[in-house]
Amino acid sequence: MDKDQIKGKAKDIAGRVERQAGEWTGDKKSQAEGLKKQVEGKVQKAWGDVRDEANRAKSDADDIARREMERENEARKQQKEDPRKDEVA
Repeated sequence: MDKDQIKGKAKDIAGRVERQAGEWTGDKKSQAEGLKKQVEGKVQKAWGDVRDEANRAKSDADDIARREMERENEARKQQKEDPRKDEVA
């Protein structure tokens, strides 16, 4: 989990609490500030989600590249062991 996801969720919750308290007390300023914090938190969490997904995709691509390189190295090793293997009869 990305730090922006955690901070964003916390900000969203804090904003929700502030907005709700403003609604209960009729304080329009608290409602607006709470809503602002909620939006900031949602945006920050979404940014964290994007970064987390990008990191996951990079890791997957690295794994695929590593496996492909291992396959190529194994094929070269086998070619060195028996060079006639690829000759056409």
